[in-house]
Amino acid sequence: MTLEPYRRALAVPGLRRLLVVGALIRTPVFATAIIVSIHVVTTLGRSYAEAGVIGAAATLSIAASGPLRGHLLDRFGMRRVVAPALLLSGVAWGIAPWVGYWPLLVLVVVAGVFSVPSFSIIRQAIIATTPEQQRRTAISLDSALIEACYMLAPAIAIWAASIWGTSIVLFVVQMTGVAADAVLWYLDPPLRGEDEDAPGTRSVPRRQWIRPRFVMVCATAAASTVVLAGSDLTFVAAMREFDRVSQLGIVLALWALGSLVGGLAYGALSRDVPGSVLLVGLAVATVPMAFAGSAWQLALLAFVAGLLCAPIITATLGEVARLVPANARGEAIGWHSSSMTAGGAAGAPFAGLVLDRWGPGAGFVAIAVVGVVVGLVATVVARRPATEDVHVDQHA
Repeated sequence: MTLEPYRRALAVPGLRRLLVVGALIRTPVFATAIIVSIHVVTTLGRSYAEAGVIGAAATLSIAASGPLRGHLLDRFGMRRVVAPALLLSGVAWGIAPWVGYWPLLVLVVVAGVFSVPSFSIIRQAIIATTPEQQRRTAISLDSALIEACYMLAPAIAIWAASIWGTSIVLFVVQMTGVAADAVLWYLDPPLRGEDEDAPGTRSVPRRQWIRPRFVMVCATAAASTVVLAGSDLTFVAAMREFDRVSQLGIVLALWALGSLVGGLAYGALSRDVPGSVLLVGLAVATVPMAFAGSAWQLALLAFVAGLLCAPIITATLGEVARLVPANARGEAIGWHSSSMTAGGAAGAPFAGLVLDRWGPGAGFVAIAVVGVVVGLVATVVARRPATEDVHVDQHA
């Protein structure tokens, strides 16, 4: 493992600019989730359950519209898709901080359905900009920046809300996101490589690329977020059992730090590791947390498990890029993102059912079982003879 792959990747023209814009876009996204929840509970005086409904509505609306937005990117290109989404979601979020609970719920759904597919655009642009030999490293850099944004954005937003109030902070956060998306629209990064057809030049039948291998890559991505979202909730239950809830932030920080370190390490490797193998590894690394005897043991074990979080995203995204023709890449990445979102939405309730009945130890084991089963099935499918899947020509 060496840093040389990162030097080569960062030397690719336009990549550093994409990474910076990506970080500017992701920071408001990660700040929004926690600020909306605090806003509902404190400013609007509603219950935590009602805050959860808002969060679920936002998540599901974004997940449901992901493939469609990706298809529109394939068909019409970046600017024609981003411009109306920027206007509609910007108006919705401009109003949302100043209204009551039920209008907020409606506006959050509208903003989710018409949200700018910025995550998909950044990832497509990175894939299009970087040669295949630097692609894994470039995606790993992007994943590491996502982890850094995930760690910093909520803390900054909570601090700001304690000074200026949730309505003002939510408005500023969202307008910052709109400004970042507007910069993305202005830059108009290429979504296709130089040797690939431009968006909208050809229509690719879905039967050419929605094949068992692609489905299992999406299933792998979904199962990984089942494990991650389930772990997130199980950490809370475990720390309550240890009577150390005040130290929960340390556990989560070390978990995220492990993911950041693991993502950078994976990007520096000399070869790819299948996402299904990484998923099994993540699941196996999750099991020891069931037997942690203290908060600090749990934190150290969380760091170890975290080492495999970001690499799974990188690996599965790279597999999508290899399995899918260029002119269907937007929709395919939309399915990948929606799969991860759906897995995250399912992981916490699944873990919660187990936690209520059997406690934190069983929670870690249950989500690990999901990861192992899906990872093994995906490994078997990936080892089928290549002739069983339709060959993907990047100009198909």
